[in-house]
Amino acid sequence: MSTTPSSSTGTTRAARYDAPALIKFAEALLLAARMPQDKARDVADILVEADLLGHDTHGLQLLSTYLQHIEAGHMRLEGEPVTLTDHGAVLNWNGQRLPGPWLVLRAMEIATARAKQYGSGTVTIGRSHHIACLAAYLKRATDQGLVMLLLSSAPGGASVAPFGGLRAVFSPSPIAIGFPTSVSPVLIDVSSSITTNMLTNRLRKEGKRLPHHWLIDETGVATDDPAVLHAPHKGTILPLGGLDAGHKGYGLALLVEALTAGLAGHGRADALEPLGASVFLQILDPQAFGGGDAFRRQMDWVAQACVDNPPRRGFDRVRLPGQSGLLRRERQLREGVALEPSILPALAPWAEKFGIALPGAR
Repeated sequence: MSTTPSSSTGTTRAARYDAPALIKFAEALLLAARMPQDKARDVADILVEADLLGHDTHGLQLLSTYLQHIEAGHMRLEGEPVTLTDHGAVLNWNGQRLPGPWLVLRAMEIATARAKQYGSGTVTIGRSHHIACLAAYLKRATDQGLVMLLLSSAPGGASVAPFGGLRAVFSPSPIAIGFPTSVSPVLIDVSSSITTNMLTNRLRKEGKRLPHHWLIDETGVATDDPAVLHAPHKGTILPLGGLDAGHKGYGLALLVEALTAGLAGHGRADALEPLGASVFLQILDPQAFGGGDAFRRQMDWVAQACVDNPPRRGFDRVRLPGQSGLLRRERQLREGVALEPSILPALAPWAEKFGIALPGAR
């Protein structure tokens, strides 16, 4: 979900933690907050998977916010999504503010079964809670030889202005696509904005700035200072493409709104709910189209043409989307997850409150 590099690559070396220990710790906190075990396990799995892939603004960094929302009654813990429509290959759910990762994983199970039956399976979800890092779900589909599309909008939040405007209308509205090749999957996770709320919030708290002028203040002046997004200022994040080509990100934001809020029937036209999501999830089975072998033949050729491409100055080689994340994941499963230094201190008060020990570094 994050389109910017982790900020944990500074001068301070991040401590490393065993991934299973982090999952167990996150699950324990959620169980202590009275989340049912199946939901707690799914949320913990997806958050740590995001950190494994390097999307550390959308991994365990989110857990303290989730716990706050549980305590405030903004996240529902018990119950099931309500099926509003079911047309075989297409379902629409009211997510009832249930935990987002749990909802998405349940939707994936149904969409996968429908895709194997019909060729495609689509589930839209209105009134989900936050669904965390979109890239964290993709490998579960590509490992089965399937194509997955996942889009999310946040009707209760607005931090991105339409291209040429000054007033925020959209959330960063991510788009994720995963597809298999014969070597490794391609995992695409981009926002329709040029950066994300989670990164700008982190940098503001740390007194740091963005690497480029990805924001505008309330008068339209471009800046790298995340403070302009907070009172008394009314700045916004620029669409993907920035000042020069932001019309492209603007178009993608409208696409996300149509496929998520529009198809789910719940979005910005409704009463605001904190940290909620409208979701579009689709699984495609290549076997139902030109065939799995034909799909791999075509995508293998394209992938090879990309990685064999001569790199321009400043690049050592051309990589496929998700390639670095998958390599990082393998390394961190072996050597431990390099958590961004602010994450565990933010969770320490919750651990103390529930009497749960913090995970020890390797």
